[in-house]
Order: sequence, then C-alpha cells, then structure tokens
Amino acid sequence: MTERFSVGAGRDQPLGVTLTETGANVAVYSEYAEGISLCLFDDSGDEIAELPLPERIGHVWCGHVEGLREGQIYGLRASGPYSPSEGQRFNSNKLLLDPYARQIIGPLEWSDILTGGKAKKPDPRDSASAAPKAVLVSPPPRYDGPRPRTDWRDTVIYEAHLEGLTRQWPGLEEMPPMEAVTSPQVLEHLQTLGVTAIEFLPVHAFMTDRFLVERGLRNYWGYQSIGFFAPHPPYLGDAGISAFAEMVRRFHEARIEVLLDVVYNHTAEGDGKGPTVSFRGLDNRNYYRLLGDNVHYDNLTGTGNAMRTDHPVVQRLILDSLRYWVEFMGVDGFRFDLGATLGREEHGFTPRAGLFDAMLQDPVLSQVKLIAEPWDIGPGGYQLGQFPHPFAEWNDQFRDGVRRYWKGDRGMVPALAEALAGTAHRFDRAGRMATSSINLITAHDGFTLADLTSFNDRHNEANGEDGRDGHGANFSDNMGHEGQVEDAAIIAARLRRRKNLLATLFLAQGTPMLLAGDEAGNSQDGNNNAYAQGNATGWVRWDGADLRSFVAALTALRRRFPVLRQSLFLHSERRPDGKPDLIWRCANGSEMQREDWLDQSRTFVAFELRAAAETPVHGQTEEALYLVFNSGEERTVSLPAGEWVRVFATAEEEAADETTIPASSVAVFERTA
Repeated sequence: MTERFSVGAGRDQPLGVTLTETGANVAVYSEYAEGISLCLFDDSGDEIAELPLPERIGHVWCGHVEGLREGQIYGLRASGPYSPSEGQRFNSNKLLLDPYARQIIGPLEWSDILTGGKAKKPDPRDSASAAPKAVLVSPPPRYDGPRPRTDWRDTVIYEAHLEGLTRQWPGLEEMPPMEAVTSPQVLEHLQTLGVTAIEFLPVHAFMTDRFLVERGLRNYWGYQSIGFFAPHPPYLGDAGISAFAEMVRRFHEARIEVLLDVVYNHTAEGDGKGPTVSFRGLDNRNYYRLLGDNVHYDNLTGTGNAMRTDHPVVQRLILDSLRYWVEFMGVDGFRFDLGATLGREEHGFTPRAGLFDAMLQDPVLSQVKLIAEPWDIGPGGYQLGQFPHPFAEWNDQFRDGVRRYWKGDRGMVPALAEALAGTAHRFDRAGRMATSSINLITAHDGFTLADLTSFNDRHNEANGEDGRDGHGANFSDNMGHEGQVEDAAIIAARLRRRKNLLATLFLAQGTPMLLAGDEAGNSQDGNNNAYAQGNATGWVRWDGADLRSFVAALTALRRRFPVLRQSLFLHSERRPDGKPDLIWRCANGSEMQREDWLDQSRTFVAFELRAAAETPVHGQTEEALYLVFNSGEERTVSLPAGEWVRVFATAEEEAADETTIPASSVAVFERTA
C-alpha cells in the first residue's frame, strides 16, 4: 500500500513529523544512522507502509510525504551498525518513537520483544506490536489566555499527582483526571487553602519498567519519561491534546499557576538491557552518557541511564519541549527532576552549564518559574544552593532540620534557625533571592505528614522489594505507637506535631510547598515510596484529620505580613531606623549568645523579625513580628520592648495568658506600638 504515499525532498526543520498543506514533513536527527524510515500504521495496528527518508542534511534525515493526514499513526525505524562496543545500537527491527511526537498511543510498558539485542547480536524480532506509536496531530493554538504571573514572594506551591488527587474525592472518583482537578470543588479548595501554584508530578508520556510488570504493578508517579512533548495518554483519555491547555486555562481563571515536574535527566529505556523504543535506536551515542567502554551507561540517576545534556541535540530537544509546554499548553514553570544531571559537562556539574545558559537567555523560558531538584547520585551530585539565579531549589536541609527539631533530636536549634531564615548560608550568593529555597516538610517521595507522625519505620512491602526501597532516614516519630491508634492522647499529640511542622513551613523565609492531602490527614499506611501504588495507597484520602482551616490561616498570615515572605535575606544587620532585621532571643528575652547556640539541650528559640536591612528606604516599614518555637516543656516568655499581641498559636487553647507558650507549640506576636 506504499503507493498511496509519495515521498520527496523535505526540510531539515522543524524536527519531528509536521503537517503541511499537502502532507507532512519528516525530520529526524541521527548522526550515525545509515538510513531512517517512516512507518505508517492503520487503526488496527497493522503496518501499511515503510517509507525511507530520501535526504540527509547535516545530521538530519528528512523527506516530505504527500497525502499524510492528521490522525495518522506512525513510528520510525533506523538502520545502522549494531556494535555496543562502539556505542552503536541500531536495529531496524525495532519500531521507534519520534522524539518530537505530540501524541502517543499504544502500550507504554516493558515487553521482552522491545529488547534491542545482547552484547554482539541484535534482537531479530519486530517490535511493532508491542511498541508505543505516535499520532500525527496539529499543535494546539498558541496559548493566549491571561496568566497569573504570581511573584515568587507570594507563591505557595501545592504538589499533586494529576490522577491521584481526585480518585478518592467524593463525587469525582470516575471523572477524567484533567476534568476532575479543575472541578469547582477542587479549585475552591485550593483557593481556600491559599495555594497559588499547583505542581504536577510528571505528565509527559512515561513507561512501566520490566520489574514492575513482572510484579503486577505499574508506574504511578511517572518518572520514566519517553515522550517529552506528549501528555501521558491515560491522562488525556478520549480528549485531544488541546484538553491539557484547557485544563491550564481553568486553573489560570482561578488565579492558580501550573508547574510541571519534568524528567529530562534520563529516559525509560534504562540500561543496555532495557527496551529500545526511541533514543537508543536513533542515536545512542549522542542521546546518552556512555562510560569509557561505550557499552555501559553512566548511571547518574539510578535508573540505568543519563541523558547527554551537554550535547547540542539533547539541549535542543529539552529547550524545544519546554517552550512547547509554555507557548502551546500555557504552563507557568517547571521542576527539574535530578537537576544536577542537567548541569553536568565534561568535568562535572557547573552552574554555567550550556543548558542552563540557554534556558536563562531564552526569551520564553527566562520568564517562567524554574525549580531544580539540586542533586543526582553521581560524583559531586549534591549541589544545593549552586544553581544560577533565577532557579529556585528543593531544600532537603530545611526538611530534615525541621523534622529533627520537632522530633526532639538534640542540638537542632541552629538547624531550625537556618531553616527559618531561608537557609542563607546555602542560597545567599550570586544575587539570588531569599525565595530561592523551596521549603518542604513532605513531598511525593517519602512519608506524608500524617505518616511522618504515625510511623517510625517505612512499610513498603506492597512494592515487592522486601521493604528495602524508599528513604531509610525519615526523622519520623510515631509518638508512642506504630500506625493508627485509638488513644486520644496520642492522636492529640500527633495533631499538634503536624500543626507545628506546618507552622514552621509557612512562617519560614523562602517559598513553601505543601504536599497534596497533608491538609486532610492523608495516609499511605507507612509506605514512603508509593511510586508503584496507583491505587488506594497512592491516591489522596480525604477522610483524615482536617487541617484545611489551619493551613488557610497560615497562608492568610503570610499574606497579611510581608515580613514573612521577603525577597532579601536577613543577616541581623541594622536597618536605616537603627533596628536589626533579625534578633534571635532566649525565653527570658535576652539575645542569643554563642553558648546558647552551642547548648545541645536547647529546645526553645524565638526571633524578632523586620524587613531586611537591604530593603530600599521607600520599602521600609514599622512592621515587626516575634516568632516563638518551643519543642520542649511549657515556657513563659518575656516579649521584646513595646506592645505585642498574639496573632497566631498552634496551642492557643492551652495558653494561660499571652506570654505562656505551651509545650510543643508555636506562637506569633505582632508589635502594635
């Protein structure tokens, strides 16, 4: 049936398969291939044509195919040497995804037939029946709706799974995910909480790994991307790709930005034993980092491979993908999984990596929110505080320090103080803002807030790895009993601990991030690595201890007092009015001295907070707060000079008077005169 399609000269730009007035232009990068073919399929999955691309311009194979129409299902095949010792793994028996595919259909899980080959011999089986395929579609119109463009100072992030957020929400359980998350009740919930941005776990098309398929599990979180332009098919359902932009539009109408967690550090193809479904079969040497023997992959990510992000074709792919999600889907920013890998060049990580420079000079990408997970598992992989402005970064030191302080570990007051002041020793460099620290107590990876106060140990048996997976050091505390209890005293203590942790999160300098469901007591039954639990374990439960009004009060407090959300760092320096911007105090009101900071038994710290000393004179105000943190026994505090009124407390009902700070509690005072 090949005669239906006439193949002629094409253009090497843009990359991918692009509709024209009379057909489609095909342009595929491969430096080492000996030939590239476009393969066409009918709706039943039968291959109806294989069309060799007639031209090579530089390293781009191209051609124009007359007669192609929107909706055509297609894939690619690449011929060339199969020589792993030279980094080449071409196998024309394997159907390959177009790296620029806008829509993907078909199986998105491992199958043995997808194997590319062994040490010296390519696998002879045709993989088309088990391989994911692309659908030729027109891009949605450029997104032209209004955007919230929330300033970093005012940003409150809500991390959520696109499917799991609503699968157990009463009345929304059966609704398609993209409709459910923008239903009136969800939008109202987020607005009431004070959320300004929702950050979705990966929505790029992703695959399920072999070991999960063999255990009867599926990839739920989505950190195994295979298509950087295509929404994950199950999230779309029967809707077209424009449905994603429509979802974003509805969030924007509610004044909520949309951020995407993106995985450009590796792909679902894994190591040499993994499937050959796209990049490996097109140009293995240029898309992936290989070790010196060219056979093995540089596993900087723990998933088997790492993308060669210092290569121009990979950089272009990433930049084109990011711009697509901004310009056509309306997205407002990105969180980069294992971001340290993206900054690796020949001699390791550098803040001046070519990919970072390209993002920051790009007229589109330089205008959106950029967030790095500042580590990977390779040498020198921990890079907290080292990313260039205007990147923000996930701050695990905040998470661990705050958890350990409230858990009661000794000597944690200095770590708490650093967290409350925006972790300046890490982030105050090269003109960065105090909002650079993304503060978190919990995230998708680890215990939920409820489980953090209910379990000492991880309970990941359902993952099929004998409980070895997931974080081992959680700094959690079951408050006297492992798991759920009926003891009223333990329940009350756990609730207080959660309030204290949330208060610390929202009262600290930096940008707060709340994990979806923490405001509703969501539990995963002690599973701290629910990546494969696309079920009631991983879905948010909405019937736990209700902290919604408490979180709303905290975000309202941040909005009311600008000193809680400053762009400039605080270093106890004197302002133009002669008053320090930050004064650390003991319970008796005296300023903290060196011996106080070194006291390992100390459980109390308070600080007097004003606008940063470097704030321009026209921005200086008389506003002052006094914040008190007490993880020990009840204390009576001496307030600083002036008149103060308590405006917030996690244990207000237990305080005998204004100056009583109950055991294990937080209080905030406003200076009124």
